[in-house]
Amino acid sequence: MDASELQPVRDFISSLPPFDRLSEQSLRQCCISLSVVYYSRNEQFVDVDTNERQLYIVRSGAFEVITEQGELIDRISDGQYFGFSGMLSGEKVVNKVRILEDALVYLLPVKIFDQLRAASSQFDRFFNQAFAQRLRHQGAINNKNINTSRISSLISADLISIDSFSTIRQAAELMSEKRVSSLLIIDSNKLSGIITDRDLRSRVLAKGLDSQTLIKQVMTADPVTSHKNALIFEAMLQMSEHSIHHLPIIEDGRPTGMLTSTDIMRSQSSQPLLLIGQIGRQNSQEELIAVSKQIPQLLQNLISSDAQAQEIGRILTSVTDALTRRLIIIIQNEIGEAPMQFCWLAFGSQARQDQAGGSDQDNALLLEYDPDSEALLYFQKLSQAVCTGLDACGYSSCPGDIMATNKKWQLTLKQWENEFSKWINTPQPTALVNVAIFFDMRCIFGCSSLFESLHNKVVNKTKNNDIFLAAMTGNALQQPPPLGFFKDFVLERDGSEVKGIDLKHKGTALINDITRIYALAAGIKEVNTHKRLLLLKESKFINQQDALNLIDAYEFIAHKRLSNQGYQYSRSQPLSNYLLPENLSALARHQLKDAFKAVHEAQAGIKLKFLRQF
Repeated sequence: MDASELQPVRDFISSLPPFDRLSEQSLRQCCISLSVVYYSRNEQFVDVDTNERQLYIVRSGAFEVITEQGELIDRISDGQYFGFSGMLSGEKVVNKVRILEDALVYLLPVKIFDQLRAASSQFDRFFNQAFAQRLRHQGAINNKNINTSRISSLISADLISIDSFSTIRQAAELMSEKRVSSLLIIDSNKLSGIITDRDLRSRVLAKGLDSQTLIKQVMTADPVTSHKNALIFEAMLQMSEHSIHHLPIIEDGRPTGMLTSTDIMRSQSSQPLLLIGQIGRQNSQEELIAVSKQIPQLLQNLISSDAQAQEIGRILTSVTDALTRRLIIIIQNEIGEAPMQFCWLAFGSQARQDQAGGSDQDNALLLEYDPDSEALLYFQKLSQAVCTGLDACGYSSCPGDIMATNKKWQLTLKQWENEFSKWINTPQPTALVNVAIFFDMRCIFGCSSLFESLHNKVVNKTKNNDIFLAAMTGNALQQPPPLGFFKDFVLERDGSEVKGIDLKHKGTALINDITRIYALAAGIKEVNTHKRLLLLKESKFINQQDALNLIDAYEFIAHKRLSNQGYQYSRSQPLSNYLLPENLSALARHQLKDAFKAVHEAQAGIKLKFLRQF
């Protein structure tokens, strides 16, 4: 490209993020390296050369990125990019780019692209995030259901690894031989780290290191990991949140394989991830409200897929988390950054990640230090806007006003510690009824170290605290499961109207209460009920069979609750937690009675364990 053409190209390129963050020297190098190509819509598809990878920068025109099966992933127009997925993953390009309009495109060679990534962390982060977003929009390729599919369905049985004392030359040769973009670094059967083709480019070639350099000097140590039974959905979220494309898989403390973003892109799309991706792109509360109208249909789709209740809960809660975070970011863009570190806390079902249809809000603020009047006004504006936005998105306000808008729950770390100390050290049964929800808490946005400090102190105070645990147990026994003297169902009524079996307050909530007491007694930090029960079983804090009975009872009752909500949604009825017995088959009635019986027995168990000395 000669000098006469360079200035208008430079003006255009410098207006685009992330090129607008490059130094003048890097920007000039970029513009000089560009070539120009014209595409006619009569050509139908871009002939992407996988041997000569390039970043496609659209000057004008429009394209669609689609899967091999024709499913739409993304639409690209003026000032946008494609081609970066293959360069970042190092894998063969499987998606197609359809030409929608005549287009003029600048091509940036992969060599220059990698140099710009190495020179600018902001440039590198932009395309990593774009790649993660592209993952979220990947169209369906197979007929599998990613909501319930697990990592084990994607990873290969072949473990490709090397030790940390090998050289980077040996690593490159092995990667080339096995045609992979990453290696597990294993020493003495334990994972030491990973090395990727990106590491070889940015940490070796770009730094001019000798090929005999040891892997341990350039590898990524202590990488983010997952396990083979995790949902693909969860792996995608991990990759997106940490801006990574390779996820080592660990089983029983030993590395067993590697999941890559390309593995996922070769699988299929997920409606939850599409929805979360949409949420992340909205720039106003009104847009988020419009997107949130898809949530009831998402619930219906998940129920129809026959996913496990605990998995549906995690997926629905991930959407709630995404909405909450995006609302906070949008509001902060309007009112400015916070005057201090803070944490947006969630309690109850959002904290436990077991939300169902019609969930309300339970949230609060954890502040770094005492706010002055100006800071108080800031956090009041923030909490009011976020909670109002959540309400408009379908998450109603908490009837008990456990809300971040309530100044009573806008507390510093020290103040929160004092509140928990009062509840734990001098437990009043009537007060504990209203505050039990606070012992299931999670940080949704903000300073995680603030939250960890609070959470650790709470768990340490409750562990083996007999008086507190006895008070919690007394409250947990106030509500029995809905079985009468002759083991028939006890129905809730609203005057003369029969509402049905309360599957939440007389079912899943009782199991949450029982499990919470055991977890607090054992000093377990996990707040998800299913995971708490697994940890209690593994630690032998409760009998293995009792734990399994509660896990099965929780899953069955929660699944019936969700199925009933699906039934209500399909008939345009308000979503509720009440199930009419006539909607149950004879077998389901028998199973539900067995589940409630397991809850009754578990209540007897905590009474014996935590109330016998009182």
